[in-house]
Amino acid sequence: MQANGFFEGIGEAIGEAIRVVVEFLVGIFTNFFGAFDDFIGGLTRSLGINDSFLSLAILLIGLLILWGGLRAFLRGSIIGGIFRTLVALFILSWLMM
Repeated sequence: MQANGFFEGIGEAIGEAIRVVVEFLVGIFTNFFGAFDDFIGGLTRSLGINDSFLSLAILLIGLLILWGGLRAFLRGSIIGGIFRTLVALFILSWLMM
């Protein structure tokens, strides 16, 4: 009988430790994904766009093209900078309509 009590206590201690670790990780990931969801919600609300994956992907593409236009201006390529900037502004304005 004594051996069962000893191993039962060890099992309970290990089970409790595992439960604490799992609850800690769930708490961290819940807070992280909640903060990420709040960030995306605030960003899309301020821009007036939907919070769908497609809208966010188009926003990212438009911002990358705009960044490429700014880089082209810094390199001295005026025509390429104007073209890329106009395309990016067209995409971003279309998205925000």
